[in-house]
Amino acid sequence: MSSKKIENEKATVKAMIEIYCKSKHDTGVRCEDCNQLIDYALLRTDKCKYKEEKPACKNCKTHCYSPEKRDKIKEVMRFSGPRMIFRHPILALRHLIS
Repeated sequence: MSSKKIENEKATVKAMIEIYCKSKHDTGVRCEDCNQLIDYALLRTDKCKYKEEKPACKNCKTHCYSPEKRDKIKEVMRFSGPRMIFRHPILALRHLIS
């Protein structure tokens, strides 16, 4: 069973990838690459060994993303982070607080 913190983190990463995909790929629906990135991010979050005590991924000592996926998620977060406050203000605030 996932905690509220983990569920919020999953919702945030999914929202960030959706913002990125809509702006960068403009296909009208989420593209396959972004769908795969969401699935990968959610799986990695589920399998995190720290669970409730999970730090932000950039501060974690155990990187569970592959190097290419880590680079891609950084790109997504750099792009989507500033836009989150306008599209998903509650998720953005929770993300900043945690």
